[in-house]
Amino acid sequence: MSVSRLESAARKLDFVVEHCGRLASWTGFALVLVMAFNVLLRYGFRTGSVAMQELEWHLMAPVSLLCMAYAIKHEGHVRVDILYGRFSPKMQQVVEFISCLAAVALCLIVIKLSYGYVEQSYRIGEKSPDPGGLPYRFILKAMIPAGFALLLLQSLAASCRALIPLLGGPPSQNKPDQELEHAA
Repeated sequence: MSVSRLESAARKLDFVVEHCGRLASWTGFALVLVMAFNVLLRYGFRTGSVAMQELEWHLMAPVSLLCMAYAIKHEGHVRVDILYGRFSPKMQQVVEFISCLAAVALCLIVIKLSYGYVEQSYRIGEKSPDPGGLPYRFILKAMIPAGFALLLLQSLAASCRALIPLLGGPPSQNKPDQELEHAA
């Protein structure tokens, strides 16, 4: 595969991850609103709702699972490079490529294992065991394969970019957004 085709494939995968991550990030805003409403009910009116409390963790699943690929794309994750920084640039590219392939394998395993979990939940019509709880628990569980599918796309894009220098092309010039660079 040519270098330009690898970069083009990586850009297309990045596009999907970027837009899905931005869309899923809005669930964080919804989560804040639901939590504020629950606090208002609890402390202002001495009442509460089981469904609203469950909605909090139903909204936490998309935030954590669907946004992990977006965070990695923008290098918003913690990276400990004790040995990596001492390697030659060529060895760093090899390690980067192998790491990306390992991530691809992990994603495929998690997607395969979680599919039956979601399917079973859907088939039995699983809902909250609590009275007044939320139905359709399979939607919450479906965030697992969906999140790892997005992570798979991001890992494939990173694999393409890590492979380019190994094939003789220039190293990738993609830099994280300025506002995310100082987010630690």
